[in-house]
Amino acid sequence: MGLKNKLRVVGLTDTGKVREHNEDTIAGDADLGLLVLADGMGGYKAGEVASGLAVKTIVTMVREHLERENLQSVDADSGLARTSIILRDAIHRANKIIYQTAHTQAQCEGMGTTVVAALFFDNRVTIAHVGDSRLYRARGEKFERITMDHSLLQELVDRGLYSAEEAQRAANKNYVTRALGVEPSVEVEIREIPVEKDEIFMLCSDGLSDMIEDDDIHLTINTFSDNLDTVAKQLIQLANDNGGRDNISVLMAHVVDAFPARQNVLDKIRKWFS
Repeated sequence: MGLKNKLRVVGLTDTGKVREHNEDTIAGDADLGLLVLADGMGGYKAGEVASGLAVKTIVTMVREHLERENLQSVDADSGLARTSIILRDAIHRANKIIYQTAHTQAQCEGMGTTVVAALFFDNRVTIAHVGDSRLYRARGEKFERITMDHSLLQELVDRGLYSAEEAQRAANKNYVTRALGVEPSVEVEIREIPVEKDEIFMLCSDGLSDMIEDDDIHLTINTFSDNLDTVAKQLIQLANDNGGRDNISVLMAHVVDAFPARQNVLDKIRKWFS
């Protein structure tokens, strides 16, 4: 059972007003229930190589796992455990490929990328991220950031040396403490949360979150929530109006309907006798 009719997915990326080329890469597949966003960094155009490798590797590996294991027909507990493992392994593989490429191709030396990914299954979403690309959730009147940045600034906030408001205004926000391709291995932060109908999940690069206050993002989503394409365009425009100092990417999923996992016959029989 694909999720094509359960999720409405929209993505948009823009170079911004300062950078010469776009080093962000996004991919959204409503049928797989997968969203991936990566923000590359490195020498001339190496960042877009890193982000492109990350997204391509993660999408390919997740698709192969889902097709091979038929995740949609396994029992819920096993399926949810597998989504975490699938995302983690895909990101680890991406890290290995980027690291090897950076160390074997001179033009790619020093490249890396942040990444945030979401995999929807059985009325839940598994979220994995490395770096400071973010995932937010809009639920009615509530708008919250689900991921916490892997950055020096976030560490200072966690230690109480900065408030969240001071961090939003800080000049140097972009020193990440984790990224794909920098080391042979990387720690991937993963969590699972329940999903409800009509929620909107938004992934974004720091080119968006650095340029727009969270309250303004929420207002934009609420104002144009009936049309995610308009939301994406308005957010990109607002980030550019505020300076557009970096590449800007946004990727959103609107939960149109519930998507419980399909139980196979053996699962049903086990429950009859449990």
